[in-house]
Amino acid sequence: MSENMRAAVYHGDHDIRVGRVPMPSRAPGEVLIRVTRSGLCGTDATEWAVGPKVFPVAVAHRVTGHLGPMILGHEFVGEVVSADDESGFRPGDRVASGAGVWCGECKRCLEGRTNMCERYYTYGLSTDGGMAGYVSTPARNLAPIPAGLSDDHAALAQPLAVGIHAARRSGAVDGDRVVIIGGGAIASFVLAGLKHLVDAEVLVVEFAGPKQDRALRFGASAVLSPGPDLAAEVVDAFDGARPDVVIEASGAPGQLATAVSLVRDGGRVLAVGLPKAKPELDVHSLVFREITIDSSLAHVCDSDLRPALAILAEGVVGPELLENVVALDELGEQLERLVQGKLDGKVLIDPWR
Repeated sequence: MSENMRAAVYHGDHDIRVGRVPMPSRAPGEVLIRVTRSGLCGTDATEWAVGPKVFPVAVAHRVTGHLGPMILGHEFVGEVVSADDESGFRPGDRVASGAGVWCGECKRCLEGRTNMCERYYTYGLSTDGGMAGYVSTPARNLAPIPAGLSDDHAALAQPLAVGIHAARRSGAVDGDRVVIIGGGAIASFVLAGLKHLVDAEVLVVEFAGPKQDRALRFGASAVLSPGPDLAAEVVDAFDGARPDVVIEASGAPGQLATAVSLVRDGGRVLAVGLPKAKPELDVHSLVFREITIDSSLAHVCDSDLRPALAILAEGVVGPELLENVVALDELGEQLERLVQGKLDGKVLIDPWR
Protein backbone atom coordinates (compact mmCIF):
# COMPACT_ATOMS: atom_id res chain seq x y z
CA MET A 1 0.00 0.00 0.00
CA SER A 2 1.36 3.43 -0.95
CA GLU A 3 2.20 5.78 1.91
CA ASN A 4 0.55 8.64 0.00
CA MET A 5 -2.99 9.17 -1.29
CA ARG A 6 -4.94 11.68 -3.36
CA ALA A 7 -7.08 14.12 -1.39
CA ALA A 8 -9.01 17.39 -1.74
CA VAL A 9 -7.36 19.82 0.67
CA TYR A 10 -9.17 22.98 1.77
CA HIS A 11 -6.94 26.06 2.15
CA GLY A 12 -9.61 28.80 2.25
CA ASP A 13 -12.56 30.19 0.33
CA HIS A 14 -12.38 29.16 -3.34
CA ASP A 15 -9.06 27.44 -2.65
CA ILE A 16 -9.27 23.64 -2.71
CA ARG A 17 -6.28 21.75 -4.05
CA VAL A 18 -6.32 18.14 -5.18
CA GLY A 19 -2.98 16.42 -4.70
CA ARG A 20 -1.06 13.73 -2.92
CA VAL A 21 -0.83 13.78 0.87
CA PRO A 22 0.36 11.29 3.51
CA MET A 23 -2.05 8.49 4.37
CA PRO A 24 -3.67 8.72 7.82
CA SER A 25 -2.39 6.56 10.63
CA ARG A 26 -4.83 4.43 12.62
CA ALA A 27 -4.94 4.99 16.38
CA PRO A 28 -6.23 2.36 18.85
CA GLY A 29 -10.03 2.22 18.70
CA GLU A 30 -10.07 3.54 15.15
CA VAL A 31 -10.82 1.87 11.83
CA LEU A 32 -8.85 2.63 8.67
CA ILE A 33 -11.24 2.92 5.73
CA ARG A 34 -10.65 2.93 1.99
CA VAL A 35 -13.15 5.60 0.94
CA THR A 36 -15.36 4.68 -2.00
CA ARG A 37 -17.80 7.63 -1.96
CA SER A 38 -17.81 11.02 -0.26
CA GLY A 39 -20.82 13.35 -0.43
CA LEU A 40 -21.07 17.11 -0.90
CA CYS A 41 -23.07 19.13 1.62
CA GLY A 42 -24.34 22.70 1.86
CA THR A 43 -21.86 23.20 4.69
CA ASP A 44 -19.01 22.36 2.31
CA ALA A 45 -20.39 24.91 -0.13
CA THR A 46 -20.46 27.59 2.58
CA GLU A 47 -16.83 26.87 3.46
CA TRP A 48 -15.94 27.02 -0.25
CA ALA A 49 -17.73 30.32 -0.81
CA VAL A 50 -17.05 32.36 2.35
CA GLY A 51 -15.27 30.12 4.87
CA PRO A 52 -13.93 29.04 7.16
CA LYS A 53 -17.18 29.71 9.03
CA VAL A 54 -18.66 26.59 10.57
CA PHE A 55 -15.93 25.55 12.97
CA PRO A 56 -13.54 28.42 13.80
CA VAL A 57 -9.86 27.61 13.40
CA ALA A 58 -9.04 28.40 17.05
CA VAL A 59 -11.72 26.01 18.34
CA ALA A 60 -10.72 23.30 15.89
CA HIS A 61 -7.14 23.53 17.05
CA ARG A 62 -8.12 23.37 20.72
CA VAL A 63 -10.29 20.28 20.23
CA THR A 64 -8.33 18.31 17.63
CA GLY A 65 -4.88 19.87 17.51
CA HIS A 66 -5.44 20.45 13.80
CA LEU A 67 -4.34 23.78 12.40
CA GLY A 68 -3.94 24.79 8.76
CA PRO A 69 -5.07 23.14 5.49
CA MET A 70 -7.61 20.35 5.95
CA ILE A 71 -9.01 17.47 3.90
CA LEU A 72 -12.72 18.03 3.24
CA GLY A 73 -15.51 15.49 3.57
CA HIS A 74 -17.89 14.53 6.38
CA GLU A 75 -20.27 12.25 4.44
CA PHE A 76 -18.39 9.11 3.42
CA VAL A 77 -18.61 5.36 3.05
CA GLY A 78 -15.98 2.79 2.29
CA GLU A 79 -14.31 -0.53 2.94
CA VAL A 80 -12.47 -1.49 6.12
CA VAL A 81 -8.72 -1.88 5.63
CA SER A 82 -7.72 -2.53 9.24
CA ALA A 83 -9.34 -2.42 12.69
CA ASP A 84 -8.87 -3.62 16.25
CA ASP A 85 -10.20 -7.14 16.86
CA GLU A 86 -12.68 -5.86 19.47
CA SER A 87 -14.18 -3.29 17.04
CA GLY A 88 -16.46 -5.88 15.46
CA PHE A 89 -15.23 -4.89 11.99
CA ARG A 90 -13.03 -6.92 9.68
CA PRO A 91 -11.07 -6.04 6.53
CA GLY A 92 -13.41 -5.94 3.57
CA ASP A 93 -16.50 -4.90 5.56
CA ARG A 94 -18.44 -2.07 3.95
CA VAL A 95 -19.27 0.74 6.38
CA ALA A 96 -20.92 4.15 6.55
CA SER A 97 -19.62 6.82 8.89
CA GLY A 98 -21.29 9.49 10.96
CA ALA A 99 -20.03 13.03 10.50
CA GLY A 100 -18.71 13.86 13.96
CA VAL A 101 -16.84 12.46 16.94
CA TRP A 102 -18.01 12.75 20.53
CA CYS A 103 -16.28 12.16 23.87
CA GLY A 104 -18.93 9.96 25.52
CA GLU A 105 -18.19 11.47 28.94
CA CYS A 106 -19.57 15.02 29.11
CA LYS A 107 -23.06 15.91 30.35
CA ARG A 108 -24.57 16.18 26.86
CA CYS A 109 -23.14 12.82 25.84
CA LEU A 110 -24.52 11.19 28.98
CA GLU A 111 -27.93 12.62 28.03
CA GLY A 112 -27.64 10.86 24.68
CA ARG A 113 -27.18 14.17 22.82
CA THR A 114 -23.79 13.28 21.42
CA ASN A 115 -24.12 15.85 18.62
CA MET A 116 -23.96 18.49 21.38
CA CYS A 117 -20.81 17.02 22.97
CA GLU A 118 -18.62 19.62 24.65
CA ARG A 119 -15.63 18.27 22.70
CA TYR A 120 -17.45 17.43 19.48
CA TYR A 121 -15.54 17.74 16.24
CA THR A 122 -16.46 17.02 12.65
CA TYR A 123 -14.56 15.38 9.82
CA GLY A 124 -13.75 17.76 6.98
CA LEU A 125 -14.55 20.83 9.12
CA SER A 126 -12.33 20.49 12.17
CA THR A 127 -10.05 17.59 11.26
CA ASP A 128 -9.09 15.75 8.06
CA GLY A 129 -12.11 14.16 6.44
CA GLY A 130 -13.11 11.61 3.83
CA MET A 131 -12.64 13.47 0.55
CA ALA A 132 -9.59 11.28 0.05
CA GLY A 133 -8.46 7.75 -0.65
CA TYR A 134 -8.39 6.81 3.02
CA VAL A 135 -9.64 8.07 6.39
CA SER A 136 -9.35 6.78 9.95
CA THR A 137 -12.34 7.10 12.28
CA PRO A 138 -13.44 5.71 15.67
CA ALA A 139 -15.19 2.36 15.33
CA ARG A 140 -18.27 3.66 17.18
CA ASN A 141 -18.84 6.18 14.36
CA LEU A 142 -19.47 3.38 11.89
CA ALA A 143 -22.44 1.27 10.88
CA PRO A 144 -22.35 -1.72 8.52
CA ILE A 145 -23.86 -1.21 5.08
CA PRO A 146 -26.67 -3.74 4.48
CA ALA A 147 -26.05 -6.39 1.83
CA GLY A 148 -27.52 -5.35 -1.50
CA LEU A 149 -27.28 -1.61 -0.80
CA SER A 150 -24.85 0.03 -3.22
CA ASP A 151 -22.12 2.40 -2.05
CA ASP A 152 -23.78 5.14 -4.12
CA HIS A 153 -26.97 4.89 -2.11
CA ALA A 154 -25.32 4.07 1.22
CA ALA A 155 -23.45 7.39 0.89
CA LEU A 156 -26.80 9.11 1.44
CA ALA A 157 -27.08 7.63 4.95
CA GLN A 158 -25.44 10.51 6.79
CA PRO A 159 -27.69 13.26 5.32
CA LEU A 160 -30.71 10.99 5.79
CA ALA A 161 -29.66 10.56 9.43
CA VAL A 162 -29.76 14.36 9.68
CA GLY A 163 -33.34 14.24 8.40
CA ILE A 164 -34.29 11.53 10.89
CA HIS A 165 -32.81 13.56 13.75
CA ALA A 166 -34.77 16.63 12.60
CA ALA A 167 -37.95 14.56 12.48
CA ARG A 168 -37.37 13.49 16.07
CA ARG A 169 -36.60 17.06 17.15
CA SER A 170 -39.82 18.33 15.57
CA GLY A 171 -41.85 16.58 18.25
CA ALA A 172 -44.39 15.42 15.67
CA VAL A 173 -46.58 12.52 16.80
CA ASP A 174 -49.14 10.26 15.20
CA GLY A 175 -52.10 12.23 13.88
CA ASP A 176 -50.29 15.58 13.68
CA ARG A 177 -50.60 17.92 10.74
CA VAL A 178 -47.10 18.93 9.61
CA VAL A 179 -45.82 21.44 7.07
CA ILE A 180 -42.29 21.25 5.65
CA ILE A 181 -41.11 24.45 3.98
CA GLY A 182 -38.72 23.44 1.23
CA GLY A 183 -38.44 20.54 -1.17
CA GLY A 184 -34.70 20.24 -1.69
CA ALA A 185 -32.47 17.37 -0.64
CA ILE A 186 -32.43 18.05 3.10
CA ALA A 187 -36.19 18.69 3.17
CA SER A 188 -36.71 15.39 1.35
CA PHE A 189 -34.59 13.62 3.96
CA VAL A 190 -36.65 15.24 6.74
CA LEU A 191 -39.85 14.10 5.00
CA ALA A 192 -38.49 10.56 4.73
CA GLY A 193 -37.58 10.65 8.42
CA LEU A 194 -41.06 11.80 9.41
CA LYS A 195 -42.79 9.15 7.35
CA HIS A 196 -40.52 6.53 8.92
CA LEU A 197 -41.14 7.63 12.53
CA VAL A 198 -44.76 8.78 12.79
CA ASP A 199 -48.13 8.56 11.09
CA ALA A 200 -48.56 12.26 10.34
CA GLU A 201 -50.22 14.17 7.53
CA VAL A 202 -47.38 16.09 5.86
CA LEU A 203 -47.74 18.99 3.44
CA VAL A 204 -44.70 20.34 1.57
CA VAL A 205 -44.29 23.94 0.41
CA GLU A 206 -42.11 24.24 -2.69
CA PHE A 207 -42.22 25.91 -6.07
CA ALA A 208 -43.95 23.97 -8.85
CA GLY A 209 -41.72 21.49 -10.61
CA PRO A 210 -39.79 18.27 -10.00
CA LYS A 211 -39.32 18.91 -6.26
CA GLN A 212 -43.08 18.95 -5.73
CA ASP A 213 -43.41 15.69 -7.64
CA ARG A 214 -40.65 14.13 -5.55
CA ALA A 215 -42.32 15.21 -2.29
CA LEU A 216 -45.50 13.41 -3.32
CA ARG A 217 -43.54 10.25 -4.16
CA PHE A 218 -41.84 10.43 -0.76
CA GLY A 219 -45.19 10.46 1.03
CA ALA A 220 -46.39 14.07 1.26
CA SER A 221 -50.18 14.25 1.38
CA ALA A 222 -50.18 17.49 -0.61
CA VAL A 223 -47.83 20.12 -2.05
CA LEU A 224 -48.35 23.87 -2.30
CA SER A 225 -46.41 26.64 -3.99
CA PRO A 226 -45.25 29.68 -1.96
CA GLY A 227 -47.40 32.76 -2.42
CA PRO A 228 -49.44 35.48 -0.69
CA ASP A 229 -52.35 33.10 -0.06
CA LEU A 230 -50.24 30.29 1.39
CA ALA A 231 -51.70 30.47 4.92
CA ALA A 232 -55.27 30.13 3.66
CA GLU A 233 -54.26 27.33 1.29
CA VAL A 234 -52.58 25.41 4.12
CA VAL A 235 -55.69 25.68 6.30
CA ASP A 236 -57.85 24.58 3.40
CA ALA A 237 -55.57 21.57 2.72
CA PHE A 238 -55.90 20.56 6.38
CA ASP A 239 -59.71 20.81 6.35
CA GLY A 240 -59.86 24.09 8.23
CA ALA A 241 -57.06 23.47 10.75
CA ARG A 242 -53.65 25.03 11.15
CA PRO A 243 -50.62 22.72 11.30
CA ASP A 244 -49.40 21.40 14.65
CA VAL A 245 -45.78 21.49 13.49
CA VAL A 246 -43.99 23.53 10.83
CA ILE A 247 -40.44 22.62 9.79
CA GLU A 248 -38.40 25.27 8.00
CA ALA A 249 -35.96 23.31 5.83
CA SER A 250 -35.22 25.73 3.00
CA GLY A 251 -33.02 28.39 4.60
CA ALA A 252 -34.65 30.89 2.22
CA PRO A 253 -35.05 34.50 3.39
CA GLY A 254 -38.11 35.13 5.53
CA GLN A 255 -39.21 31.51 5.74
CA LEU A 256 -38.72 31.10 9.48
CA ALA A 257 -41.16 33.98 9.94
CA THR A 258 -43.49 32.24 7.49
CA ALA A 259 -43.29 29.09 9.61
CA VAL A 260 -44.32 31.05 12.71
CA SER A 261 -47.23 32.62 10.86
CA LEU A 262 -48.49 29.22 9.64
CA VAL A 263 -48.37 27.16 12.83
CA ARG A 264 -51.36 26.85 15.18
CA ASP A 265 -51.46 28.56 18.56
CA GLY A 266 -49.41 26.47 20.98
CA GLY A 267 -47.73 24.70 18.07
CA ARG A 268 -44.11 23.93 17.29
CA VAL A 269 -41.68 25.35 14.74
CA LEU A 270 -38.41 23.59 13.92
CA ALA A 271 -35.54 25.47 12.26
CA VAL A 272 -33.41 23.25 10.02
CA GLY A 273 -32.42 25.46 7.08
CA LEU A 274 -29.57 27.93 7.53
CA PRO A 275 -30.42 31.40 6.17
CA LYS A 276 -27.61 33.57 4.82
CA ALA A 277 -28.88 36.61 6.77
CA LYS A 278 -30.21 36.91 10.31
CA PRO A 279 -33.99 36.35 10.23
CA GLU A 280 -36.53 38.76 11.74
CA LEU A 281 -39.34 37.27 13.83
CA ASP A 282 -42.55 38.66 15.28
CA VAL A 283 -41.77 38.10 18.97
CA HIS A 284 -45.17 39.49 19.96
CA SER A 285 -46.85 36.68 18.01
CA LEU A 286 -44.48 34.09 19.47
CA VAL A 287 -45.25 35.08 23.05
CA PHE A 288 -48.98 35.69 22.80
CA ARG A 289 -49.54 32.48 20.81
CA GLU A 290 -47.13 30.45 23.01
CA ILE A 291 -45.29 28.98 20.05
CA THR A 292 -42.29 26.75 20.67
CA ILE A 293 -39.31 27.25 18.37
CA ASP A 294 -36.69 24.53 18.33
CA SER A 295 -33.72 23.68 16.12
CA SER A 296 -31.92 20.64 14.82
CA LEU A 297 -28.21 20.10 14.16
CA ALA A 298 -26.55 17.15 12.49
CA HIS A 299 -27.54 13.76 13.92
CA VAL A 300 -27.05 11.42 16.86
CA CYS A 301 -24.97 8.64 15.38
CA ASP A 302 -26.16 5.85 17.70
CA SER A 303 -29.85 6.66 17.10
CA ASP A 304 -29.99 7.82 13.50
CA LEU A 305 -27.32 6.24 11.26
CA ARG A 306 -28.51 2.63 11.28
CA PRO A 307 -32.19 3.58 10.72
CA ALA A 308 -31.05 5.70 7.78
CA LEU A 309 -29.27 2.73 6.23
CA ALA A 310 -32.35 0.58 6.82
CA ILE A 311 -34.59 3.09 5.03
CA LEU A 312 -32.17 3.24 2.11
CA ALA A 313 -32.04 -0.55 1.94
CA GLU A 314 -35.84 -0.59 1.57
CA GLY A 315 -35.42 1.45 -1.63
CA VAL A 316 -38.12 3.98 -0.71
CA VAL A 317 -35.61 6.82 -0.61
CA GLY A 318 -32.31 7.20 -2.33
CA PRO A 319 -31.95 6.70 -6.06
CA GLU A 320 -33.71 9.86 -7.20
CA LEU A 321 -31.90 12.01 -4.62
CA LEU A 322 -28.57 11.06 -6.16
CA GLU A 323 -27.69 13.48 -8.95
CA ASN A 324 -24.25 12.31 -9.98
CA VAL A 325 -20.96 10.66 -9.06
CA VAL A 326 -17.92 12.64 -10.19
CA ALA A 327 -14.15 12.55 -10.00
CA LEU A 328 -12.17 14.25 -7.24
CA ASP A 329 -10.82 16.85 -9.67
CA GLU A 330 -14.38 18.09 -10.31
CA LEU A 331 -14.97 19.04 -6.67
CA GLY A 332 -14.54 22.82 -7.07
CA GLU A 333 -16.92 22.93 -10.04
CA GLN A 334 -19.57 20.97 -8.16
CA LEU A 335 -19.24 23.15 -5.04
CA GLU A 336 -19.79 26.25 -7.16
CA ARG A 337 -22.91 24.67 -8.66
CA LEU A 338 -24.14 23.93 -5.14
CA VAL A 339 -23.51 27.54 -4.04
CA GLN A 340 -25.50 28.79 -7.03
CA GLY A 341 -28.43 26.49 -6.30
CA LYS A 342 -27.93 24.47 -9.48
CA LEU A 343 -27.89 21.06 -7.80
CA ASP A 344 -31.23 19.40 -7.14
CA GLY A 345 -29.86 16.22 -5.56
CA LYS A 346 -26.74 14.89 -3.89
CA VAL A 347 -23.42 14.77 -5.71
CA LEU A 348 -20.91 12.15 -4.63
CA ILE A 349 -17.17 12.15 -5.14
CA ASP A 350 -15.29 9.02 -6.17
CA PRO A 351 -11.78 9.69 -4.78
CA TRP A 352 -10.26 7.05 -7.04
CA ARG A 353 -11.35 8.73 -10.29
